[in-house]
Amino acid sequence: MRPNILSALLIALFATLFAAAPAHAQSGLLKKKTKLDPITLSAGKPLAAQPYELEAGKYYSIEIIADGSQELGIAGPEFFRNVWVNEVVINDVEVRPLGLDSLEFDGEGKATISFIPIRPGTFELKIPKTTGETQRAIFNVKG
Repeated sequence: MRPNILSALLIALFATLFAAAPAHAQSGLLKKKTKLDPITLSAGKPLAAQPYELEAGKYYSIEIIADGSQELGIAGPEFFRNVWVNEVVINDVEVRPLGLDSLEFDGEGKATISFIPIRPGTFELKIPKTTGETQRAIFNVKG
């Protein structure tokens, strides 16, 4: 075989091997997690003190804490379509979803979401069927 063809075959072989490896193993992203201030679900109280400022491609985790004062949920289809969710941890059970739209708490509890924003923009998580500014958490994602 010619050296150019052999080189091309070796490059293709290595590219295939590395493409088959998990993305987190290649990038090391999952080792550098930034913990965000929690979102609190409580009757009549704001979800977040201020907007979250994030960067696309960085790894974050956020706790959603319900105090049990009311059955409350949090939804954010646009947010969840623009992030890669690594896992959701609920009562020490790790869930690795392909998609997520919302979480609902029937009582007191905590869920931790680990994610990587993949697209710049402004997104929100909010209590469904509410319109108040304090009933939403804003995520500003920069490229």
